[in-house]
Amino acid sequence: MKQSTRRQLGGVVVFAALVVVASLVLSPRQLLDEVAHLSAHPLQFGAALLVLYLVRPLFAWPISPISALVGYVLGLRYGIPVALVGATLTTIPPFLFARHAGRSGGGLFARLNDAGRRFISVTGATRGVLAARLSPLPADPVSYGAGFSGVSTRAYVVGTFLGEIPWVFVEVLAGASMRTLSTEGLSAGLHVLLGSFAVAVVLLAGPAYRHVRSARPSRN
Repeated sequence: MKQSTRRQLGGVVVFAALVVVASLVLSPRQLLDEVAHLSAHPLQFGAALLVLYLVRPLFAWPISPISALVGYVLGLRYGIPVALVGATLTTIPPFLFARHAGRSGGGLFARLNDAGRRFISVTGATRGVLAARLSPLPADPVSYGAGFSGVSTRAYVVGTFLGEIPWVFVEVLAGASMRTLSTEGLSAGLHVLLGSFAVAVVLLAGPAYRHVRSARPSRN
């Protein structure tokens, strides 16, 4: 194993250990409760929510509880745009980190970079990010994968913003439903998620078919 690969693996292990320790020490539920208590003070709530979105990647917390909190406090009308911008913003730091790491040298990160670029060469940058966001994959692995793939920031932001729409809608709807004690929104959200996954499959089907067809040896 090359020295660069060992160094990168060591860094990944240390980072993962720090994330686990931080997650055990700092409870996301406790923080969400504290932020929710600021709902009567819009400026303080907005500032706390911004900080929460920015630090979330450091602890590898899921985005869904934050989106649900936004829906609980702001409702659907204001919650959806706020949570959508927040969901896009919170995925940018891991994307930028991975893009920088993929360009910094060889080793494991270089292999991830090569694999990602091959995938993007088949799907296209925006389409690939959009399909990944629409599929039921965790947010942060998609962010790191896009960064290692060398996707442009513009393509990443556009694909993430559009791909997060159905997920944010369902999560904000769940938060708003908890406030109104309604279960109708939750059942409607299931259809949105199934439709989202179907769209992701359709987006990848065409490029995948053309790639497989072009890879076949021609028959004379």
